[in-house]
Amino acid sequence: MDRREFLYGLNASLGSIAFSAMLSDELDAAPNQVKQPHFPQAKAKHCIFLYMEGGPSHIDNFDPKSKLIDLHEQEFNRSGERQSAMSSGKRYYVKSPFEFRKAGESGADMNTNWEHLARVADDICFYRGLQVTSVNHPTANYHVNTGNRFGGDPAIGAWVNYGLGSPNKNFPGFVVLPELSFPQGGPSNWNNGFLPTRFQGTTFRPSGSPILDIEPVKGMTTRRQRNNLDLLKVLNRRHSQKHPQHDQLVARMENYELAYRMQSEIPDLMDLDDETVHAHNLYGIGEPETDNFGKRCLLARKLVENGVRFVQVYASTWDSHDYIERAHGSLIKRVDKPIAGLLQDLKERGLLESTLVIWMGEFGRTPDNGIRGGIKYGRDHNPNAMAVWMAGGGVKAGHTIGATDELGMEAVEVVHPLRDLHVTILKLMGLDDNKLTYFHSGRYKQLSQFGGEVINELIA
Repeated sequence: MDRREFLYGLNASLGSIAFSAMLSDELDAAPNQVKQPHFPQAKAKHCIFLYMEGGPSHIDNFDPKSKLIDLHEQEFNRSGERQSAMSSGKRYYVKSPFEFRKAGESGADMNTNWEHLARVADDICFYRGLQVTSVNHPTANYHVNTGNRFGGDPAIGAWVNYGLGSPNKNFPGFVVLPELSFPQGGPSNWNNGFLPTRFQGTTFRPSGSPILDIEPVKGMTTRRQRNNLDLLKVLNRRHSQKHPQHDQLVARMENYELAYRMQSEIPDLMDLDDETVHAHNLYGIGEPETDNFGKRCLLARKLVENGVRFVQVYASTWDSHDYIERAHGSLIKRVDKPIAGLLQDLKERGLLESTLVIWMGEFGRTPDNGIRGGIKYGRDHNPNAMAVWMAGGGVKAGHTIGATDELGMEAVEVVHPLRDLHVTILKLMGLDDNKLTYFHSGRYKQLSQFGGEVINELIA
């Protein structure tokens, strides 16, 4: 008898009884059982990640560069220095078409189009020292979301869900609120990778039913559906006893049970009409420019309020190679009021302190651009400088940390690679990147890939 036959033979002995008992315990336990954090003193219990897909320009949002006014339309030719990531042909310096102001008592730099966000500037920590390594959208999105430029690894929301579990067993621990079209790279930006499937992000559709088939089919009573699931559980357990190596079956059974519980919870959660007029006004719901993103921000608040651990909200098309004044101007109007409303709403409800809010894209943009077919000012991809801000959850509110050079080309103060930001986010959530590991392909893996350094300047 070889090793495989011996292990299978356990099914007919006491090994079968032990396996059945362990499987029963696993199936009967809550899928996202709450776990103790590595750092019990951490304030952040939930995270809302506002992902501006496409690469928002730091120079035109929160990091103004007056030097570009003097250099505007001068040819970009700095010998001996690394030029823009996409440089080709003649390049020209481009000044920002936006006006800036100092917002709040903290004096945060903001494009004046951020009319509503300026009200909550003192709740925000701006960070200007981050650098990434990818300049192509799919790989950059994967890098920010999973720590791996090539995809396939667990998303940060999956890691947090794995490390902490979810307080509400009737909801997924990791929910994604995309726009009508998915970001470049698709669902791999929120997958579970090598973690069990229950930790992957669950997408809620932006229109119609949030999840397909969330409503039972016509004529299907709750009792009948419960009986069907109980019978399926019995059959699946029998199959598991015969094929113990099929560990994904347990996760699938958990997903069936979660879907059943969600049918009674999701419809009420998705009903935004039960929110106050004040809440609708805060998020810009009912207003043409802000309604879509506002609804998703309000839903994000409702999700964390109901125990969902990690929510990611996408706003796309920030890839402004041309016409940046028109493009970024329109995008800011779309998200400004909803984001400010989210921060204010969380604060009014006493949730901001326990909810980490993150705003960022996959990279920043260059101080220069080519002129293609006439003057259409825009900017190219820039991995060496970008805009990131965080609020709530124990961050150093009312501060601007780090700096870029006088042109906005590279970060020069409190400079850190992306893996350090990942480690810092985990630390704010109470998790130690070096302890939050999973054994896969012969070694223990982690979000940062091979370790990182906490950016202590961002933590209060």
